[in-house]
Amino acid sequence: MRILMTGAAGGVGTLLRPRLAREGRVLRLLDVVPLEAGPGEEAVTADITDPEAMEAAMDGVDAVLHLGGHSVEQPWADILQININGTYVVLEAARRTGVRHVVLASSNHAVGFFPRGEDEAPDYLFPRPDTFYGVSKVTKEALGSLYHDRYGMHVTCLRIGSCFERPRDVRMLSTWLSPDDCARLVEASLAAGGFHVVWGVSANTRRWWSLEEGRAIGYEPKDDAEMYADKLIAEYGEPDPRESPHSLVGGAFCGPRYDVENLTTGG
Repeated sequence: MRILMTGAAGGVGTLLRPRLAREGRVLRLLDVVPLEAGPGEEAVTADITDPEAMEAAMDGVDAVLHLGGHSVEQPWADILQININGTYVVLEAARRTGVRHVVLASSNHAVGFFPRGEDEAPDYLFPRPDTFYGVSKVTKEALGSLYHDRYGMHVTCLRIGSCFERPRDVRMLSTWLSPDDCARLVEASLAAGGFHVVWGVSANTRRWWSLEEGRAIGYEPKDDAEMYADKLIAEYGEPDPRESPHSLVGGAFCGPRYDVENLTTGG
């Protein structure tokens, strides 16, 4: 089996490379940054917005894990070209070459302005993006839905929370997706038929996002951010779920720092 991973030089891609390695599997790593391939890997330097390069990168591929694109807020023109058009180019290249399974890295920022309540934030939550970046994730999910319904592609969209080796602040006690659980989620998604939107979160004690759809496709998280709680609370204090950045799904992305007037004009 050969899996094309776009954005392989990024944070999540770097964490996943060793965790997705399997006997009989080849990871084809693609990024605009040159990468050195290790055992069981192939490296491709290409831009996800280049149709010819992406179609060539799909040769012999069985599934795509699309992580490529800006991972934080950027000016609209950059988001439009890289995140939105780039996703279209990836999906169209997959369609044209007959690739049937695609996993799309969406984000909690697709629904960032959804408020915290007493119940878990449900699966398939209606879009409420908090930034242009969040809009690009909504569009990514919409494109995935289109390519499933129109072309029969199997697509799973992962609304990823905070994927790091360990939670970095008290908010992440709720939103953390451990690297090992991220790999478990990707494995389940690569095998899932149909179209799915799944929360990318670990089995955190303080989690307030649903795991129902993830478990429906075979994802069973094993990690809990609570093991880091004592140290983080000693440093930052106990979080108040009624106050920012804990009161909205998107956290600080919902604040004025990300107003369009405050964005830089560069790439």
